[in-house]
Amino acid sequence: MIRAEHPSTPAGHADVAVGASLVGPAADVGLWFSTAAPGLLDGRRPTRGGPRLPAWGPMEGAHYGHRSEDAEIEAALALLRGGPVAVLTGAGMSTGSGLPDYRGRDAVPRSPMTVQEFMGHDLARRRYWARSTVGWEQFRSARPGDAHRLLAALDPAAFEVTAVITQNVDGLHSAAGSDPVIDLHGRLDEVRCQQCDALSSRAALHQRMLAMNPELAARLPSLAADAAQAPDGDAEVDRTSSFRYPPCPLCGGILKPDVVFFGESARREVVDAAFTALEKASALLVLGSSLTVQSGLRFVRAARKQDKPVVILNDGPTRADPDATLRLHGRLEDVLAQWARSVGAAVPPTP
Repeated sequence: MIRAEHPSTPAGHADVAVGASLVGPAADVGLWFSTAAPGLLDGRRPTRGGPRLPAWGPMEGAHYGHRSEDAEIEAALALLRGGPVAVLTGAGMSTGSGLPDYRGRDAVPRSPMTVQEFMGHDLARRRYWARSTVGWEQFRSARPGDAHRLLAALDPAAFEVTAVITQNVDGLHSAAGSDPVIDLHGRLDEVRCQQCDALSSRAALHQRMLAMNPELAARLPSLAADAAQAPDGDAEVDRTSSFRYPPCPLCGGILKPDVVFFGESARREVVDAAFTALEKASALLVLGSSLTVQSGLRFVRAARKQDKPVVILNDGPTRADPDATLRLHGRLEDVLAQWARSVGAAVPPTP
């Protein structure tokens, strides 16, 4: 569902090829195909045209599970200590909270929904909201994991953080106490009207949709237990064409989660704030992102252009590995815990 747009777009944040394919690490995520074609909604083969997007799933040829030596981990900490540091995080940050990632070892290959499909087809919106209603049950129950809490504890014990720039839409960094947090792709707990721009609560919309769809509401516990989850709370669920969703109560416009879909640009003021945080930093730390899409990759490239060191910690390859000053491998929780011990950071207990 989330995160992609044409790389030529100034505010763009992911690679989308129209009638073409990418080479290099970005191509490793799997097949490129369109979900925007109306034919896909009724079970027929998708028609040609529209954005071609990567499936979610493990990256081919990746060597997951490797952990860097303690000396390498300490060298990275020494490089970052004293700060200030800008931190960029991806979906791997929230796997410890029960939210699957996009391209890790256990990621499930999926076809993301584009903003063109969501805005252009009523059936697509029915499909999205039905699936999201089921996925919301797990998504809203997620709590900050050890990685979120450890990162919050490292500021300022190890380094001052100019901002946590997150590609995630779960709000877990803020819940863990990190501040400031820049939600690069928005937050799933808010809904924005595409006509009047009014913001409203996703939790309130959830209750409205359950009232409008009593048959699904009755099956919700079993559907939520069985659903295949995605990082953005979009679950697999069948028979979505009869699902009902409400319009904006203020103007009657289309309601959309306040997150950046594939094919959509991040809000300019949010992108500007993220680059300002990077400019104020002396180094960039990347946690739990494959950097497959331009959304995150551009910050690594900007840091290198500014001659700032880049430390990347991820389980599995990233698109920016050649650009890293120091490249660490391993579970985020393990490496961040080692750093916390090294600086004597007080980490709040798991709630």
